[in-house]
Amino acid sequence: MTPLPTPLDPTSAAFLLAENRNMPMHVGGLQLFKKPEGAGRSYTRDMFESMRDEPEIAPLFLKHPHRSVRTGAQLVWRPDEQFDIEHHLRHSALPKPGRVRELLELCSRLHSTRLAWERPLWESHVIEGLRDGRVAMYTKVHHALVDGVSAMRLMASTLSTDPDQRDMPAPWAPRTPTARKPAPAETSLADVPMSALRGALGLTAEAAGMPGALVKTISKGLKNETSAISLHAPQTIFNQPITGSRRFAAQDWPIERLRGIGRATGTTINDVVLAMCAGAVRSYLLELDALPEAPLIAMVPVGLNAKQSHIASAEGGNAVGAVMVQLATDRHDPARRLSAIHRSMKDGKEALSSMTPTQILAMSAIGQAPAILTPIFKMSGLVRPPYNLIISNVPGPRSTQYWNGAELVGHYPLSIPINGMALNITCISYDGKMGFGLTGCRRTVPHLQRLLTHLDDEVKALEKAAGI
Repeated sequence: MTPLPTPLDPTSAAFLLAENRNMPMHVGGLQLFKKPEGAGRSYTRDMFESMRDEPEIAPLFLKHPHRSVRTGAQLVWRPDEQFDIEHHLRHSALPKPGRVRELLELCSRLHSTRLAWERPLWESHVIEGLRDGRVAMYTKVHHALVDGVSAMRLMASTLSTDPDQRDMPAPWAPRTPTARKPAPAETSLADVPMSALRGALGLTAEAAGMPGALVKTISKGLKNETSAISLHAPQTIFNQPITGSRRFAAQDWPIERLRGIGRATGTTINDVVLAMCAGAVRSYLLELDALPEAPLIAMVPVGLNAKQSHIASAEGGNAVGAVMVQLATDRHDPARRLSAIHRSMKDGKEALSSMTPTQILAMSAIGQAPAILTPIFKMSGLVRPPYNLIISNVPGPRSTQYWNGAELVGHYPLSIPINGMALNITCISYDGKMGFGLTGCRRTVPHLQRLLTHLDDEVKALEKAAGI
Protein backbone atom coordinates (compact mmCIF):
# COMPACT_ATOMS: atom_id res chain seq x y z
CA MET A 1 0.00 0.00 0.00
CA THR A 2 1.42 3.37 -1.05
CA PRO A 3 1.91 5.77 1.91
CA LEU A 4 -0.23 8.91 1.84
CA PRO A 5 1.50 12.24 1.17
CA THR A 6 2.29 14.18 4.36
CA PRO A 7 2.35 17.99 4.62
CA LEU A 8 5.68 19.72 5.20
CA ASP A 9 6.14 21.59 8.45
CA PRO A 10 6.44 25.40 8.01
CA THR A 11 10.21 25.49 8.52
CA SER A 12 10.96 22.75 5.98
CA ALA A 13 8.63 24.43 3.48
CA ALA A 14 10.41 27.74 4.09
CA PHE A 15 13.78 26.19 3.23
CA LEU A 16 12.36 24.88 -0.04
CA LEU A 17 10.57 28.09 -0.99
CA ALA A 18 13.57 30.29 -0.14
CA GLU A 19 15.80 28.28 -2.48
CA ASN A 20 16.79 29.65 -5.87
CA ARG A 21 19.55 29.15 -8.40
CA ASN A 22 21.95 31.38 -6.47
CA MET A 23 21.08 29.94 -3.07
CA PRO A 24 20.85 26.13 -2.93
CA MET A 25 19.61 25.15 0.53
CA HIS A 26 21.43 21.89 1.20
CA VAL A 27 24.05 21.03 3.80
CA GLY A 28 26.90 18.63 3.14
CA GLY A 29 29.74 16.68 4.64
CA LEU A 30 33.09 15.38 3.44
CA GLN A 31 34.44 12.26 5.12
CA LEU A 32 37.88 10.76 4.56
CA PHE A 33 38.48 7.06 5.20
CA LYS A 34 41.72 5.10 5.50
CA LYS A 35 41.42 1.66 3.91
CA PRO A 36 41.75 -1.34 6.24
CA GLU A 37 44.91 -3.44 6.20
CA GLY A 38 45.04 -5.81 3.25
CA ALA A 39 42.46 -3.92 1.18
CA GLY A 40 42.75 -4.85 -2.49
CA ARG A 41 42.73 -2.63 -5.57
CA SER A 42 38.96 -3.04 -5.92
CA TYR A 43 38.24 -1.87 -2.36
CA THR A 44 36.61 1.45 -3.34
CA ARG A 45 34.50 -0.22 -6.04
CA ASP A 46 33.41 -2.88 -3.56
CA MET A 47 32.55 -0.15 -1.03
CA PHE A 48 30.40 1.62 -3.61
CA GLU A 49 28.64 -1.59 -4.69
CA SER A 50 27.85 -2.64 -1.13
CA MET A 51 26.14 0.72 -0.57
CA ARG A 52 24.41 0.59 -3.95
CA ASP A 53 23.05 -2.92 -3.35
CA GLU A 54 21.47 -2.12 0.01
CA PRO A 55 18.26 -4.21 -0.12
CA GLU A 56 16.00 -1.65 1.59
CA ILE A 57 15.91 2.15 1.73
CA ALA A 58 14.69 4.08 4.77
CA PRO A 59 11.53 6.18 4.18
CA LEU A 60 13.46 9.40 4.90
CA PHE A 61 15.59 8.79 1.79
CA LEU A 62 12.63 7.96 -0.44
CA LYS A 63 10.44 11.05 -0.04
CA HIS A 64 10.50 14.17 -2.20
CA PRO A 65 8.50 17.43 -2.13
CA HIS A 66 5.46 17.83 -4.35
CA ARG A 67 2.60 20.24 -4.81
CA SER A 68 -0.27 20.38 -7.29
CA VAL A 69 -3.91 21.30 -7.64
CA ARG A 70 -4.76 18.06 -5.81
CA THR A 71 -2.74 19.16 -2.77
CA GLY A 72 -4.34 22.61 -2.83
CA ALA A 73 -0.92 24.04 -3.82
CA GLN A 74 0.36 22.91 -0.42
CA LEU A 75 3.80 21.32 -0.27
CA VAL A 76 3.69 17.66 0.75
CA TRP A 77 6.21 14.83 1.05
CA ARG A 78 5.52 12.07 -1.44
CA PRO A 79 7.40 8.75 -1.76
CA ASP A 80 9.38 8.27 -4.97
CA GLU A 81 7.75 5.36 -6.77
CA GLN A 82 10.57 5.20 -9.35
CA PHE A 83 13.51 5.43 -6.96
CA ASP A 84 16.88 4.99 -8.68
CA ILE A 85 19.73 4.43 -6.23
CA GLU A 86 22.34 5.01 -8.95
CA HIS A 87 21.08 8.58 -9.38
CA HIS A 88 21.66 9.30 -5.69
CA LEU A 89 24.84 7.28 -5.17
CA ARG A 90 27.72 8.03 -7.54
CA HIS A 91 31.23 6.61 -7.95
CA SER A 92 33.80 9.23 -8.94
CA ALA A 93 37.56 9.44 -9.39
CA LEU A 94 39.85 12.44 -9.05
CA PRO A 95 42.14 13.54 -11.88
CA LYS A 96 45.86 13.23 -11.33
CA PRO A 97 47.82 14.15 -9.29
CA GLY A 98 45.01 13.33 -6.83
CA ARG A 99 45.81 15.97 -4.23
CA VAL A 100 43.44 17.30 -1.58
CA ARG A 101 43.21 20.35 -3.84
CA GLU A 102 41.49 18.30 -6.56
CA LEU A 103 39.17 16.75 -3.97
CA LEU A 104 38.09 20.13 -2.58
CA GLU A 105 37.54 21.46 -6.11
CA LEU A 106 35.26 18.51 -6.89
CA CYS A 107 33.31 19.04 -3.65
CA SER A 108 32.98 22.73 -4.49
CA ARG A 109 31.34 21.89 -7.83
CA LEU A 110 29.09 19.21 -6.35
CA HIS A 111 27.96 21.57 -3.60
CA SER A 112 27.02 24.24 -6.18
CA THR A 113 24.20 22.31 -7.88
CA ARG A 114 20.62 22.22 -6.62
CA LEU A 115 18.83 19.03 -5.68
CA ALA A 116 15.83 18.32 -7.94
CA TRP A 117 12.40 18.32 -6.32
CA GLU A 118 11.16 15.41 -8.42
CA ARG A 119 13.58 13.06 -6.63
CA PRO A 120 14.49 12.48 -2.97
CA LEU A 121 16.63 15.39 -1.82
CA TRP A 122 20.03 13.77 -1.27
CA GLU A 123 23.18 12.63 -3.08
CA SER A 124 26.27 10.73 -1.98
CA HIS A 125 29.54 10.38 -3.90
CA VAL A 126 32.19 7.73 -3.21
CA ILE A 127 35.45 9.25 -4.47
CA GLU A 128 38.73 7.50 -5.20
CA GLY A 129 41.97 8.70 -6.76
CA LEU A 130 43.64 10.39 -3.79
CA ARG A 131 47.33 9.69 -4.20
CA ASP A 132 47.71 8.73 -0.53
CA GLY A 133 45.17 5.92 -0.99
CA ARG A 134 42.39 7.34 1.17
CA VAL A 135 38.75 7.11 0.08
CA ALA A 136 36.50 10.17 0.28
CA MET A 137 32.75 10.39 0.61
CA TYR A 138 30.85 13.61 -0.08
CA THR A 139 27.17 13.70 0.87
CA LYS A 140 24.62 16.48 0.56
CA VAL A 141 21.09 16.58 1.97
CA HIS A 142 18.51 19.33 1.64
CA HIS A 143 17.96 21.33 4.81
CA ALA A 144 14.22 20.70 4.44
CA LEU A 145 14.91 16.98 4.93
CA VAL A 146 17.31 17.06 7.89
CA ASP A 147 18.91 19.66 10.11
CA GLY A 148 22.40 19.56 11.58
CA VAL A 149 21.29 17.64 14.69
CA SER A 150 19.71 14.91 12.56
CA ALA A 151 22.71 14.81 10.24
CA MET A 152 25.15 14.31 13.14
CA ARG A 153 23.00 11.55 14.65
CA LEU A 154 22.70 9.87 11.26
CA MET A 155 26.47 9.95 10.79
CA ALA A 156 26.99 8.51 14.28
CA SER A 157 24.55 5.68 13.62
CA THR A 158 26.51 4.52 10.56
CA LEU A 159 29.85 4.28 12.36
CA SER A 160 31.33 1.96 14.97
CA THR A 161 34.25 2.01 17.40
CA ASP A 162 35.00 -1.61 16.42
CA PRO A 163 37.52 -1.85 13.53
CA ASP A 164 36.63 -5.52 13.00
CA GLN A 165 32.89 -5.01 12.45
CA ARG A 166 31.92 -5.78 8.87
CA ASP A 167 28.10 -5.89 8.86
CA MET A 168 27.45 -2.15 8.76
CA PRO A 169 24.76 -0.98 6.30
CA ALA A 170 24.74 2.17 4.18
CA PRO A 171 23.58 5.44 5.77
CA TRP A 172 20.26 5.22 3.89
CA ALA A 173 19.38 1.76 5.19
CA PRO A 174 16.47 1.47 7.67
CA ARG A 175 17.37 1.50 11.36
CA THR A 176 15.94 -1.13 13.70
CA PRO A 177 15.91 -1.30 17.49
CA THR A 178 18.22 -4.34 17.32
CA ALA A 179 20.82 -2.59 15.19
CA ARG A 180 24.37 -2.16 16.47
CA LYS A 181 25.08 0.46 19.09
CA PRO A 182 25.80 3.76 17.28
CA ALA A 183 28.93 5.80 17.78
CA PRO A 184 28.48 8.53 20.39
CA ALA A 185 27.90 12.04 19.11
CA GLU A 186 26.93 15.19 20.93
CA THR A 187 24.15 17.55 19.96
CA SER A 188 24.88 19.85 17.05
CA LEU A 189 24.57 23.57 17.59
CA ALA A 190 24.80 24.40 13.91
CA ASP A 191 21.12 25.03 13.34
CA VAL A 192 20.21 27.94 15.55
CA PRO A 193 18.26 29.76 12.81
CA MET A 194 15.94 26.77 12.34
CA SER A 195 15.55 26.13 16.08
CA ALA A 196 15.03 29.80 16.76
CA LEU A 197 12.32 30.14 14.15
CA ARG A 198 10.52 27.06 15.44
CA GLY A 199 10.76 28.44 18.97
CA ALA A 200 9.38 31.81 17.89
CA LEU A 201 6.48 30.19 16.06
CA GLY A 202 5.61 28.23 19.18
CA LEU A 203 5.62 31.10 21.67
CA THR A 204 2.90 30.80 24.32
CA ALA A 205 2.51 31.88 27.91
CA GLU A 206 6.04 30.53 28.47
CA ALA A 207 7.30 33.80 27.01
CA ALA A 208 6.09 35.77 30.01
CA GLY A 209 8.68 38.39 30.83
CA MET A 210 9.82 38.72 27.22
CA PRO A 211 9.24 42.49 27.01
CA GLY A 212 11.80 43.15 29.75
CA ALA A 213 14.32 40.75 28.21
CA LEU A 214 13.72 42.29 24.77
CA VAL A 215 14.24 45.85 26.04
CA LYS A 216 17.46 44.82 27.80
CA THR A 217 18.78 43.03 24.71
CA ILE A 218 17.97 45.89 22.33
CA SER A 219 19.53 48.35 24.77
CA LYS A 220 22.77 46.34 24.73
CA GLY A 221 22.60 46.21 20.91
CA LEU A 222 22.18 49.98 20.67
CA LYS A 223 25.23 50.47 22.89
CA ASN A 224 27.24 48.02 20.68
CA GLU A 225 27.53 45.56 23.57
CA THR A 226 27.36 41.81 23.04
CA SER A 227 23.83 40.41 22.91
CA ALA A 228 21.54 38.27 20.75
CA ILE A 229 20.88 41.25 18.48
CA SER A 230 23.49 43.22 16.54
CA LEU A 231 22.97 46.78 15.31
CA HIS A 232 26.58 47.72 14.52
CA ALA A 233 27.93 45.21 11.97
CA PRO A 234 29.96 46.98 9.25
CA GLN A 235 29.45 46.40 5.53
CA THR A 236 31.98 43.92 4.09
CA ILE A 237 32.56 42.02 0.84
CA PHE A 238 30.78 39.07 2.48
CA ASN A 239 27.54 41.04 2.80
CA GLN A 240 26.33 41.34 -0.77
CA PRO A 241 24.34 39.26 -3.29
CA ILE A 242 25.88 35.89 -4.16
CA THR A 243 25.97 33.51 -7.11
CA GLY A 244 25.19 29.79 -7.06
CA SER A 245 28.83 28.79 -7.53
CA ARG A 246 30.60 27.57 -4.40
CA ARG A 247 34.14 27.21 -3.19
CA PHE A 248 34.99 24.88 -0.32
CA ALA A 249 38.17 24.73 1.75
CA ALA A 250 38.92 22.41 4.68
CA GLN A 251 41.70 21.57 7.11
CA ASP A 252 42.07 20.38 10.68
CA TRP A 253 44.27 21.21 13.66
CA PRO A 254 45.03 19.15 16.80
CA ILE A 255 42.57 20.04 19.55
CA GLU A 256 45.39 19.85 22.10
CA ARG A 257 47.13 22.81 20.42
CA LEU A 258 43.97 24.89 20.69
CA ARG A 259 43.33 23.69 24.25
CA GLY A 260 46.89 24.64 25.18
CA ILE A 261 46.30 28.21 24.02
CA GLY A 262 43.11 28.28 26.09
CA ARG A 263 44.88 27.02 29.23
CA ALA A 264 47.66 29.56 28.88
CA THR A 265 45.26 32.48 28.38
CA GLY A 266 42.33 31.52 30.61
CA THR A 267 39.97 31.19 27.67
CA THR A 268 37.84 28.39 26.22
CA ILE A 269 38.55 26.29 23.14
CA ASN A 270 35.56 27.95 21.47
CA ASP A 271 37.14 31.36 22.17
CA VAL A 272 40.34 30.13 20.51
CA VAL A 273 38.41 28.88 17.45
CA LEU A 274 36.72 32.29 17.15
CA ALA A 275 40.07 34.07 17.54
CA MET A 276 41.57 31.89 14.79
CA CYS A 277 38.69 32.81 12.49
CA ALA A 278 38.87 36.50 13.44
CA GLY A 279 42.59 36.74 12.77
CA ALA A 280 42.30 34.79 9.52
CA VAL A 281 39.42 36.95 8.22
CA ARG A 282 41.31 40.10 9.24
CA SER A 283 44.42 39.02 7.27
CA TYR A 284 42.30 37.93 4.31
CA LEU A 285 40.45 41.26 4.11
CA LEU A 286 43.70 43.21 4.55
CA GLU A 287 45.13 41.38 1.52
CA LEU A 288 42.12 42.54 -0.48
CA ASP A 289 42.28 46.07 0.98
CA ALA A 290 38.74 45.47 2.23
CA LEU A 291 39.01 45.48 6.03
CA PRO A 292 36.47 47.89 7.58
CA GLU A 293 37.50 50.08 10.51
CA ALA A 294 34.73 48.72 12.73
CA PRO A 295 35.11 45.15 14.08
CA LEU A 296 33.28 42.37 12.27
CA ILE A 297 30.37 40.63 14.01
CA ALA A 298 29.88 36.85 13.92
CA MET A 299 26.69 35.01 14.72
CA VAL A 300 27.79 32.17 17.02
CA PRO A 301 25.43 29.36 18.14
CA VAL A 302 25.90 28.51 21.83
CA GLY A 303 24.59 25.85 24.21
CA LEU A 304 23.35 27.12 27.54
CA ASN A 305 22.09 25.71 30.82
CA ALA A 306 18.93 27.73 31.01
CA LYS A 307 16.48 28.07 33.88
CA GLN A 308 14.40 24.95 33.30
CA SER A 309 12.13 25.85 36.21
CA HIS A 310 10.37 28.28 33.85
CA ILE A 311 9.69 25.73 31.12
CA ALA A 312 8.71 22.15 31.73
CA SER A 313 9.36 21.11 28.14
CA ALA A 314 13.07 21.87 28.25
CA GLU A 315 14.99 18.61 27.88
CA GLY A 316 17.71 18.40 30.47
CA GLY A 317 17.72 22.17 30.93
CA ASN A 318 19.77 22.68 27.80
CA ALA A 319 18.91 25.49 25.42
CA VAL A 320 20.41 26.70 22.15
CA GLY A 321 20.82 30.38 21.43
CA ALA A 322 22.77 32.78 19.26
CA VAL A 323 25.27 35.37 20.42
CA MET A 324 26.46 38.18 18.14
CA VAL A 325 30.19 38.18 18.96
CA GLN A 326 32.50 41.11 18.27
CA LEU A 327 35.55 39.60 16.53
CA ALA A 328 37.90 42.51 17.35
CA THR A 329 39.19 42.56 13.77
CA ASP A 330 40.16 46.20 14.34
CA ARG A 331 42.94 45.02 16.71
CA HIS A 332 46.35 44.00 15.40
CA ASP A 333 47.55 42.11 18.48
CA PRO A 334 46.28 38.47 18.57
CA ALA A 335 46.37 38.32 22.38
CA ARG A 336 44.16 41.42 22.71
CA ARG A 337 41.87 40.05 20.03
CA LEU A 338 41.46 36.73 21.90
CA SER A 339 40.84 38.58 25.18
CA ALA A 340 38.16 40.77 23.58
CA ILE A 341 36.45 37.74 22.02
CA HIS A 342 36.50 35.94 25.38
CA ARG A 343 34.80 38.90 27.08
CA SER A 344 32.27 39.21 24.26
CA MET A 345 31.32 35.52 24.45
CA LYS A 346 31.12 35.64 28.26
CA ASP A 347 28.86 38.71 28.19
CA GLY A 348 26.62 37.13 25.55
CA LYS A 349 26.22 33.87 27.45
CA GLU A 350 25.49 35.71 30.69
CA ALA A 351 22.84 37.80 28.94
CA LEU A 352 21.10 34.72 27.55
CA SER A 353 21.43 32.70 30.75
CA SER A 354 19.00 35.09 32.46
CA MET A 355 16.26 34.03 30.00
CA THR A 356 14.10 30.93 29.80
CA PRO A 357 14.73 28.50 26.88
CA THR A 358 11.66 29.80 25.02
CA GLN A 359 12.82 33.39 25.42
CA ILE A 360 16.30 32.42 24.20
CA LEU A 361 14.88 30.84 21.04
CA ALA A 362 12.56 33.77 20.43
CA MET A 363 15.37 36.29 20.94
CA SER A 364 17.56 34.32 18.53
CA ALA A 365 14.74 34.43 15.97
CA ILE A 366 14.53 38.22 16.34
CA GLY A 367 18.30 38.42 15.84
CA GLN A 368 18.02 36.31 12.68
CA ALA A 369 15.16 38.32 11.20
CA PRO A 370 17.29 40.94 9.39
CA ALA A 371 19.41 38.21 7.76
CA ILE A 372 16.27 36.42 6.57
CA LEU A 373 14.23 39.45 5.50
CA THR A 374 17.03 41.44 3.81
CA PRO A 375 17.53 38.99 0.88
CA ILE A 376 13.79 38.36 0.58
CA PHE A 377 13.10 42.08 0.06
CA LYS A 378 16.27 42.53 -2.04
CA MET A 379 17.80 45.07 0.36
CA SER A 380 21.31 43.56 0.40
CA GLY A 381 23.87 46.36 0.20
CA LEU A 382 21.25 48.98 1.08
CA VAL A 383 21.11 48.35 4.81
CA ARG A 384 23.70 47.29 7.36
CA PRO A 385 23.93 43.51 7.75
CA PRO A 386 22.85 42.08 11.13
CA TYR A 387 26.19 40.26 11.28
CA ASN A 388 29.01 39.54 8.85
CA LEU A 389 29.41 35.76 8.94
CA ILE A 390 28.38 32.62 10.82
CA ILE A 391 30.92 30.64 12.86
CA SER A 392 29.69 27.33 14.34
CA ASN A 393 31.57 24.81 16.49
CA VAL A 394 29.88 21.40 16.46
CA PRO A 395 30.95 18.63 18.89
CA GLY A 396 31.45 15.26 17.19
CA PRO A 397 32.60 11.77 18.23
CA ARG A 398 35.61 11.86 20.55
CA SER A 399 36.93 8.37 19.73
CA THR A 400 38.15 6.80 16.48
CA GLN A 401 35.29 5.60 14.28
CA TYR A 402 35.12 2.95 11.53
CA TRP A 403 32.83 1.96 8.68
CA ASN A 404 33.26 -1.75 7.88
CA GLY A 405 36.93 -1.60 8.89
CA ALA A 406 37.72 1.68 7.13
CA GLU A 407 38.97 4.25 9.66
CA LEU A 408 37.36 7.68 9.56
CA VAL A 409 40.37 10.02 9.54
CA GLY A 410 38.68 13.31 8.66
CA HIS A 411 35.25 14.91 8.72
CA TYR A 412 34.48 18.40 7.37
CA PRO A 413 31.12 20.20 7.07
CA LEU A 414 29.84 22.13 4.05
CA SER A 415 27.30 24.82 4.87
CA ILE A 416 24.84 27.22 3.22
CA PRO A 417 25.91 30.73 2.15
CA ILE A 418 22.91 32.99 1.61
CA ASN A 419 22.36 36.31 -0.13
CA GLY A 420 24.00 38.95 2.01
CA MET A 421 26.01 36.34 3.95
CA ALA A 422 28.55 34.86 1.53
CA LEU A 423 30.82 33.05 4.01
CA ASN A 424 30.03 30.31 6.51
CA ILE A 425 32.65 28.69 8.76
CA THR A 426 31.64 25.49 10.55
CA CYS A 427 33.95 23.36 12.70
CA ILE A 428 33.52 19.76 13.85
CA SER A 429 35.62 18.18 16.58
CA TYR A 430 36.50 14.54 16.01
CA ASP A 431 39.02 12.18 17.58
CA GLY A 432 41.41 14.86 18.86
CA LYS A 433 41.16 17.13 15.81
CA MET A 434 39.17 20.26 14.99
CA GLY A 435 38.06 20.15 11.37
CA PHE A 436 37.29 23.52 9.76
CA GLY A 437 34.92 23.64 6.79
CA LEU A 438 34.77 26.97 4.93
CA THR A 439 31.96 27.41 2.40
CA GLY A 440 31.64 30.59 0.35
CA CYS A 441 30.37 32.08 -2.87
CA ARG A 442 33.09 31.53 -5.46
CA ARG A 443 32.74 35.04 -6.92
CA THR A 444 31.95 37.05 -3.79
CA VAL A 445 34.69 35.46 -1.67
CA PRO A 446 37.70 35.18 -4.03
CA HIS A 447 40.62 32.86 -3.23
CA LEU A 448 38.76 31.33 -0.29
CA GLN A 449 41.52 28.76 0.23
CA ARG A 450 43.83 31.58 1.38
CA LEU A 451 41.85 31.58 4.63
CA LEU A 452 43.38 28.17 5.47
CA THR A 453 46.88 29.66 5.39
CA HIS A 454 45.73 32.55 7.54
CA LEU A 455 44.10 30.15 10.02
CA ASP A 456 47.38 28.26 10.39
CA ASP A 457 49.30 31.51 10.79
CA GLU A 458 46.85 32.60 13.46
CA VAL A 459 47.33 29.40 15.50
CA LYS A 460 51.07 30.08 15.53
CA ALA A 461 50.53 33.75 16.42
CA LEU A 462 48.23 32.83 19.30
CA GLU A 463 50.73 30.24 20.59
CA LYS A 464 53.49 32.84 20.48
CA ALA A 465 51.32 35.42 22.24
CA ALA A 466 50.44 32.84 24.92
CA GLY A 467 54.11 31.99 25.46
CA ILE A 468 53.80 28.41 24.23
